[in-house]
Amino acid sequence: MAETITTYSLVRNAWKDLKRSEIYGLHKQRMAEWRSSPSTVRLERPTRVDRARALGYKSKDGYIIVRSRVRRGGSNRPKIMGGRRPRRMAYSKLTRKKSIQWIAEERVADKYPNMEVLNSYYAGEDGKYKYYEIIAVDKAHPAILNDSKISWVAEPQNTGRVYRGLTSAGYKGRGLRTGRKGSSKSRPSIRSNGRLRR
Repeated sequence: MAETITTYSLVRNAWKDLKRSEIYGLHKQRMAEWRSSPSTVRLERPTRVDRARALGYKSKDGYIIVRSRVRRGGSNRPKIMGGRRPRRMAYSKLTRKKSIQWIAEERVADKYPNMEVLNSYYAGEDGKYKYYEIIAVDKAHPAILNDSKISWVAEPQNTGRVYRGLTSAGYKGRGLRTGRKGSSKSRPSIRSNGRLRR
């Protein structure tokens, strides 16, 4: 059965192979503009409407889209000035416990303290930065409280969910996407299993 061509499917297929798609020229132009813009920018509408809708975004009051810019690549620690073997210094090629996407979500949560981060998706990258668009919800807005599909976000156990690793990026970083087998030491958390990464 042939796939029904919709606006969302056209956008989704264009992003699957971005360099060969018709929007690649527009995407490169966006990267040049985004690099000179502030690190956190509130948007009128999502860049990738298919991903935003799939992750829970609705074009109604109470929802916002924010683009967050974060650095690319691994992490470095300041060089240790003291008597140690180079092998023990460990100041380059470090992999942090949090993913870059998770860091982007937390920065948006810091910027908008009255909102709860619902989810996020990749929006682009250049040589220095990665860009993610974060979906945030105003948990005190009447339109959110009266919507049975999203009103759960206003319950007290969902306060600060991004800081506790309850978003999709947080679940992935905590190793909770594996299922039961092979992930017994990831639940309920790495800390409770005595496996803090050092």
